Amino acid sequence: MGEVIRVRKKGVLIIPKKIREEAGIQEGDEIVLEAKKGELLIRTLKPKVVDVDPKIIDELLREENNLER
Repeated sequence: MGEVIRVRKKGVLIIPKKIREEAGIQEGDEIVLEAKKGELLIRTLKPKVVDVDPKIIDELLREENNLER
């Protein structure tokens, strides 16, 4: 079972340090909060890092520029 916390004024929840550390949540991180079937789901919002060849991007931008003319 998890920890019991109290909902504060304006719906503020304070996530205990131990749980933040276990979840990898740090100050300034963005999280996604969802309500499903009477439960709250909290997960960190981690952008996907994609490795793209800059040459491909340049080529696509040139093609797009040519189509706009």
